[in-house]
Amino acid sequence: MELFNPKTVIDTVEALEAVVGEIPLLMTLKAIDHLDEGAIRWIAASPILFAGFGDGEKIGITLGGGDSGFVTADTHELRVPAAMLDDPALARPGTGFGSLFLLPDTGETMRVNGRVVDVINGEIRIRVEECFGHCAKALIRSAFWTAAPHESSPQDAVNFVSASRFMALATTDANGRADLSPKGDPADKMARVEKGCVWFADRPGNHRTDSFHNIIAQPHVSALFLIPGSAYVARVSGTARMTTDEAIRASFVVQGKTPALAIAIESNNIELSRSPALLRAKLWPVPEPTHGIQPTKIFLEHMKMNKDKSLEAKLASEALSKPGFQDQLEKELKKEYKDNLY
Repeated sequence: MELFNPKTVIDTVEALEAVVGEIPLLMTLKAIDHLDEGAIRWIAASPILFAGFGDGEKIGITLGGGDSGFVTADTHELRVPAAMLDDPALARPGTGFGSLFLLPDTGETMRVNGRVVDVINGEIRIRVEECFGHCAKALIRSAFWTAAPHESSPQDAVNFVSASRFMALATTDANGRADLSPKGDPADKMARVEKGCVWFADRPGNHRTDSFHNIIAQPHVSALFLIPGSAYVARVSGTARMTTDEAIRASFVVQGKTPALAIAIESNNIELSRSPALLRAKLWPVPEPTHGIQPTKIFLEHMKMNKDKSLEAKLASEALSKPGFQDQLEKELKKEYKDNLY
């Protein structure tokens, strides 16, 4: 029996872009091919890392956590202590790497992608190939930083997934380039388990659709589900399919907004476990931020450093340099988070 109407399956780039559109120029301008000073400061202040490691066929996901600065970095390399990852065996030389770094009480996140170069003396060395900022919508929708520490989360995997409010989705393309994307929603709308699948919906974000392009090219994915405040995580790996099936999308309506896509991860194995990385990170209650980092300022600097030489990119760069643009962008982001969260 089919999970949904086969005519609604999204399995080509053309079909995907017909639903979610092409990636806007400004989104591609946010990416740089190295770590600048702002990104290095961000990583040095982050106590938590979501990491995906994969090749051209499969990808796995894990958490890393510790005191701020447990990951060290320079312009072209990340160095991650293997002991700080919940599943360090995923990190093998040559595997693609996709990651997400969070800052306490900050909605925006930093994404860094690259490839594992080596694992030496307990340290994973990763060559940086891409770095860019991600908007705050996923963490706002999940109420990530307003949670209190608790031990009352469901102790069976299916109910835990249904109660989850945040997920990190790890994907890889056919060449082993990895990507890790944040997702957030209220409980019971983040995900559900049904007919041997874990279902979740797409929501408005930073308009990059790397993970969905990857699913088309290489459908094996891994996802990590969290309930903010809990030290437990649920992990699932399997084959993903995307659909525009109206009935399925309708089950994920929030605030009257129906998502454009629903995604099924076909898997009969959900692993629920306590995360030592989350415990070490001490995310809840939220520690008082001391880093002084301004996400918008860092993201603007990234746009100015982008190597795109097209006329459109040049005009965009000139606009970014105008006095007062950062203040204007921050106001627009606040309005976007308020008016277009779903």
